[in-house]
This record gives sequence, structure tokens and C-alpha cells, in this order.
Amino acid sequence: MGFTAIVRRVGRTRWFARIGRATSQLDRRLHKASRGRLSILGRPTLPHLVLTTTGRTSGQPREAVLLYAVDGDSWVLIGSNWGQDRHPAWSGNLLADPHATVTIAGATTPVVATLADADERARLLPALLAVWPAYADYAGRTDRELRVFRLDRA
Repeated sequence: MGFTAIVRRVGRTRWFARIGRATSQLDRRLHKASRGRLSILGRPTLPHLVLTTTGRTSGQPREAVLLYAVDGDSWVLIGSNWGQDRHPAWSGNLLADPHATVTIAGATTPVVATLADADERARLLPALLAVWPAYADYAGRTDRELRVFRLDRA
């Protein structure tokens, strides 16, 4: 079993989610300093990007390192927040201002986010689960519906 398969497997556990939440700020700094070459787990083997949104209250740039799926020329994100009862801040920022940037391997692209409706969400969810099966577990830990966003080039 390869490293990525092991990470996907343990990613479904509650303890992994707790560690992920606790180390996310450090991971974001490491990711930024290494221009996406390193993360807490070492060299990233899962598709990840840096989403930069505008804080809905502060108006300041806010960064989040997130896993993503691809849908044609678009990127797809899910607001799992590790299965917590509240939505992640970045998803609220996108609802307030859908203009953002995506940075992948050092290349930054302006995007416009759209919250997926029920039909599009059902279509996109399998691609997200293929990247990170733990999203199904996270959804089961909360009563809220995990927001799914499609990011199209601006």
C-alpha cells in the first residue's frame, strides 16, 4: 500500500481530523514558504491548491490550502471543515465575494466561484470523493450540508 493510500485511509479517522485542524496554520505557512513543494505530510501526493479569498469582515486576503478535484477546465472544492458543525471561513468568504485566486505549483489564476446547486453537487461529489474518500465521513459527522464550489477562470 502506497503512502497516498495510507493517508487516504487514516484521513477517515477522527484523530486525523483533529491533527489536521490543529496543524492547518503551520501547514499553510510551510506550503507558502516551499511554493507548494512541501506540506506537514512531506511532499504533497494529493492534488492541492492555495485558495486566496477576501475576508468578508476584514476585507483582507485569506489563504487556505485545500484538496481539489478537476471538472473540465474548472477546480472543485468542498467545505468539509474536517466534519465540524460550522462551515469553513473560506466558503463564507466565497459566498460574500466569489472572486478569488487559485495557486497551484506556483502559478496563480484568478477565478470566480459558484456554489453548486443540488444537481451539480451530486455530479461533482464523486470526483471529490475519489480524491479524498474521508469527505463522506466528514459529512456524516455534522448535520450541515457540505458546500461544494466550482471555480472557473475569471
